[in-house]
Amino acid sequence: MLSNEAIKKIDYELTKYPSDQRQAAVMSALRIVQTERGWLSKESISEVAKYLRMPEIAALEVATFYNMYDLAPVGKYKITICTNISCMLRDSDAIVNHLKTKLDIGFGEVSTDGKFCLKEGECMGACGGAPLMTVNNHSMHEFLTPESVDKILEGLK
Repeated sequence: MLSNEAIKKIDYELTKYPSDQRQAAVMSALRIVQTERGWLSKESISEVAKYLRMPEIAALEVATFYNMYDLAPVGKYKITICTNISCMLRDSDAIVNHLKTKLDIGFGEVSTDGKFCLKEGECMGACGGAPLMTVNNHSMHEFLTPESVDKILEGLK
């Protein structure tokens, strides 16, 4: 069941759209629920769909299409590394390998201490700063080197 706080936030998002277009707030509603719960279960997606009066499959399609939504539990810090062409041309493979070794996890896995999850991301729209990664979908780090990655990880501990 959606919390009162989530409903309040979703209702605010609904004010941005015509009253007969409630489904337009689906991305915001999914983000709100994910932020509150840490990830989106099928039940969470269903609750959002019901609240927005839209088909469950339509909300699920949105949640499965965008990589910012987590459909399984993730670590405290979700690290998403861009592996698209611009980042690959600027050695994102070396950053990926460094992260996998340092955290002892692969893509889609959570570290044994539950702190880190590593995700592969498509273009993040900042090709001039390649290679890059985000932490928890918000904090973007550009021009990565193994040394700068180590500093970022140390700051998260």
